[in-house]
Order: sequence, then structure tokens, then C-alpha cells
Amino acid sequence: MDGDPVARPKSPMLTDAELRLMEVLWDRGPSTVGEVTEALPKGVELAYSSVLTTLRILEQKGYARHEKRGRAFVYAPLIRRRDAQTSAVRHLLGRFFEDSPELLVLNVLEDERLSAAELRKLRKMIEEAE
Repeated sequence: MDGDPVARPKSPMLTDAELRLMEVLWDRGPSTVGEVTEALPKGVELAYSSVLTTLRILEQKGYARHEKRGRAFVYAPLIRRRDAQTSAVRHLLGRFFEDSPELLVLNVLEDERLSAAELRKLRKMIEEAE
């Protein structure tokens, strides 16, 4: 190797801890490590150093970036929530459903209990897509 840092490829899947921090960034927008730590949901208590480490991993993966403002680093999302959702679904389709949206939907319909209202909404979405 020539000593240049190699960018870690962006993972299509976020870990639970990474997703929690991304949710904060998506909801709050640019935030310091302390602000992210304080904004975590009740019952999720992470040390400042754990939040910082995870934010750095998100940055390496290409999900977030930081800029220095005064003495603080301010982190912001580089990917929109919807784009992360789409990426996760594509990964799920490829890994478990042979790249078939139909197989995924059939699995949901067979294994999940959908309310009548949810089924009506799905029917309407299918009709609109046609």
C-alpha cells in the first residue's frame, strides 16, 4: 500500500446504533456530538465517546460529514432518510428475495397481519402504480 487512506465502502445497511444516530441527524439537522447525545430517545443512553465513534463510522461509510465550527464538530447527514430506506430495501431484495419485489410483497402479505385499512391503502397504491 502507498499509505493513502482508503475510503471504506458505503454499507447498504446501517447497524442499529448507526440508525439511531442518523435518525437524530435527519430529525434535527446539523448537530454537535453533545446535541446528538442529548437528542437520543429515552432509554437509549450512550456515552459521548460512543456517539463520537459511531458518528465517525457514519462519516467513513459516507452517510454523514462534519465541519468544524469554533471548537465543535458539527455533523450532518449526507444521505436523505428516503434514500437510506430505498438502499436498505434493495439490499433486502437482493439478499433474501432474488431481487423480486413481488416475492417481498407476497412474504409481507402472507406473514404479516395487515389491517383492513392497510390493505385498502395497498390496493389504492397498486391501482395508482398501474
